[in-house]
Order: sequence, then structure tokens, then C-alpha cells
Amino acid sequence: MNSNQRLTLKFNWPLGLILLCLVGCGVFLRFSDLSAPLLEFHPTRQLFGAIKARGLYYQTLADVPSWKKDLAVRQYAGEATIEPPLMEHLVASLYQYFGEQTAIPRAISASFWIIGGLFLFLLAKNLTESIPAATAGLSFFLLMPYAVTASRAFQPDPLMIMLLLVFWWSIENWGRNTNWQWTFIAGLSGGMAIFVKFPAVFFVAGSALGVIFSHLGLIKSIKKPQTWLLALLGILPPGLYFYYGTIMDGFLGQQFGSRIYPELWTSPYFYLRWFLKLENVASVPWITLGILGWLLFSSKPVKIFLGSMWAAYLLFGMTFAHHISSHDYYSLPLLPILALCLAQLSRGLLPVLKTEPHIDQPHKLSHVMTFSKPVIIFTLIAAMLLVTLDQYVQRSNNDFQSQADFWTKIGEAIGHQPGVLALTSDYGYPLAYYGWQNSSPWPPKADIESFDETFMTLTRNKAYFLITDFVEYDRQADLRKLLVRRYPILVQSRYFIVFDLAHPKR
Repeated sequence: MNSNQRLTLKFNWPLGLILLCLVGCGVFLRFSDLSAPLLEFHPTRQLFGAIKARGLYYQTLADVPSWKKDLAVRQYAGEATIEPPLMEHLVASLYQYFGEQTAIPRAISASFWIIGGLFLFLLAKNLTESIPAATAGLSFFLLMPYAVTASRAFQPDPLMIMLLLVFWWSIENWGRNTNWQWTFIAGLSGGMAIFVKFPAVFFVAGSALGVIFSHLGLIKSIKKPQTWLLALLGILPPGLYFYYGTIMDGFLGQQFGSRIYPELWTSPYFYLRWFLKLENVASVPWITLGILGWLLFSSKPVKIFLGSMWAAYLLFGMTFAHHISSHDYYSLPLLPILALCLAQLSRGLLPVLKTEPHIDQPHKLSHVMTFSKPVIIFTLIAAMLLVTLDQYVQRSNNDFQSQADFWTKIGEAIGHQPGVLALTSDYGYPLAYYGWQNSSPWPPKADIESFDETFMTLTRNKAYFLITDFVEYDRQADLRKLLVRRYPILVQSRYFIVFDLAHPKR
């Protein structure tokens, strides 16, 4: 089926109503409660971006307290550069007009995900030649609970997913019609996806190879100038950034250090941890259904195309073994892959569920099936609304504002003073952002070889010792005894203790 034929796929008002409701539910879940603190999903990663955006914003302000401006800029300068700070600069520029508020990065990330859903729908429609099947895939992409939470997070992943979907859609069209237009769209979107996050190269290269093997063949594709331009456009943006970050400035050494752990490949615990993280992203039933849809109902070209994406995910996971087994959002690209596979499953099941009457059907059966169509439409819309309501209620019951207020109170109790050593959660990022309080981390018990040496080294030039992680504090009997015996308590509550290191007991 060519592109002109695909545009004439049957579209009617019931399907339009379902799509409208689906997109409305997806938008509502993502754009409601935008002002919630950045604490519900990997707060370390989100607050990393928030601290950098705040530093960029505050260094342009003249009407703020000097200590706040100085601290915001120092916090920004103290953070490593992991990926190109595109989100941070975009957020900081919008802060200029709307002020600093967490609703801005949430809205930007959510917008990227919704736009990505449009291209997923177009790609699924091309692969299945069915708008209802594409709608089914889109519903998974928009309403899956993990997808809702992750797509509201302040991190570059929603932008990467959007660009990957633009690339997958355009490279699949490029495979069917290898012209210069699709070459430029695919090359630029793939290159920008890798530029946003280097690991996206697995999913760009994997899907490109899938298209080549399913439509063109390797030899034929090599002979085409469009293939070489596609590769050049894909390499150029990340290549220039890599050259600048490694050769000219050197800051990207942090990006590639301690990333690959081949020794984990022989450990069964690595695969168990990977599976458990994957279970957080998409449960086993959804993964099973997606694999069945891919294997049983895909045409040969589509099977190769989707298979290349599965292979890219597995290779990506083996390469970044530590991160895939410790950070569930590293499996985020699997969500659009599963959505495309579930669209294939829906395509295979639709003939069984077809509701249009046929001439050769008995009159009574034809009448029943025709009557069932509005019932099916009502059921689908009701199901989407109930899923949306359930997720919204669950999110409303998780109040993270009290946590943000807690960190604010700690910063006020210490007085935003320098020289704080802290046994706290999330590497001290919530304290730094919401409490406007820098701190140095005290290590967990497992990382301490010599307590006396560690204490002497880390408390040097420190005025305060903050305790908020009481579980770890109870594990460290040596630390607890020393602090209680030698140092007075500056301030204390049920949830934190601040010891005064500058004025030890006599």
C-alpha cells in the first residue's frame, strides 16, 4: 500500500470520538496538577535539571537577594554536564516570562510526549493499515500509568522519545519511498534524538537497519546516495557535540565514565534486577501481548522492522547493564515499541471483533451485531474515562507538597549556611533545591572502611551535621554514639536532627 492509498483508510465519526476522548484523557492526565513538586519520579534526576535551570535563570536577575543568586549560580556550576542542557535552557528562558515554577518543565515534557503520540499513531497506521489498530496502540502509549508519570518529568527523555518516534515514522516512509524529502526528515530527527541523549543511537541505528533489511536490502541501500546523506545527518549533530565535549572542552569525560559493566552479564541477579525494573515500566501481560502481536500478526517487513527495535533494546540493555538494572526509565523506549506491537495484535484481532453486518449473515445476527457497535463505543470511552479517573485519584492521594515543605523548613532551620555534612536521601538534591541548602553527603555504612578516618576527613571545615535518613542513621552505631556524645544538637524535630560540629561539648 502506497502513501496515497494509506491516506484513504476508512475514518468515521465513532472512531473520531474515541480518538478525541483518548487524546483528551492523555492531555488531562499530563496537564493537571502541573505545579506538583518534582519529587514523585526519580527526584535526583529531575532536581538535577531544576537546579541547572534555576541557576541559568537567577544569573540573569538583578532584583533577588544576593545570597540566593550566588547560591543558585554556584549550584548550577557545581553540576556535571551529562546531556546537552536543552531542556534547562528552554525552561530558564520561559522562567523569564512566567517566573520559576515547576509547571513549566512538566508542561514542556508532557507536550513532547503528546506530539510523539501523533507520530506513533501515524506510524502504527502505516504498519497496520488500520486506524482502529493504530488507536489501540496510541491508547497504550498515552494511558499506561508509567508513561503518564515519566512523561511529566523534568528530564530529556520525553524529548528523546518524541524525536525517536518522528525518526521511526519518517525512516519507515523512507524505506517505502527513498526520496530526498524523507531522507532529510529522517536524518535530522534521528541525529537530534542522538544529540539529546547519546544512548538513542541504539534505537536510531536499529530501526534504520530494520527498514533497510525489510524494504531495500543492504547492497541496494549502500548504492543509494540518500543512504549516505541519511547517515551523515544522523551523525553530524551528536558528532559535533561529542568533539566539542571531549576534545575542545573535556567535560564529556563524565558522560562515558563508569557506564559499561560487562562483568554483570554473567550474573543472574543482573537479569532479575533488569526484569524487575522492566516490570515497573510495563507489566508482564502487556509485554507478552506485545510479543504475540509482533510474532503472530505482523507481515514479514513489519516483523523485521519491529524485531530490529527489540534487538536494539536488548543490545542497549546489555551495553548499559548497570543503568538498565537500576534505573527503570532506561527502559522508557520500550513503551513506544510495545505500543506498535500491540497495534499489530489489535490488527490481528479486529476481524474477529468486526461488528459490521454481512449480506450472508442471518437477519437477527446482523441486527444484534449492528446494535452492538454503539455499546462497544460507549464501553471503550467509559473504560478510558475510568482509567483516567483512577490514575488522577491515585496521584492526588500522593501529596509531595509536604515533602517539599519539609526540605524548605530544614534549609530555614540551618539558615542556608555553608559547611553542612548530611546523611540524607537522593544525594541531597531535595535539600539543595527546596531548602536552598548545599551539603556534602555522608556515605552509607557499606561504603565506610574506616569510620574514624572517614569522620575526620569529611567533617573537616564542616559546621553542621544534618540527619534525615534515620534508617541509615540507626545502622551506623559508631556515628550515632559519637555525635550524641561529642556534639550539641542545634535544632531537632521528629524528622531531622542538626548537630553543631563547630561547638563540640566540653
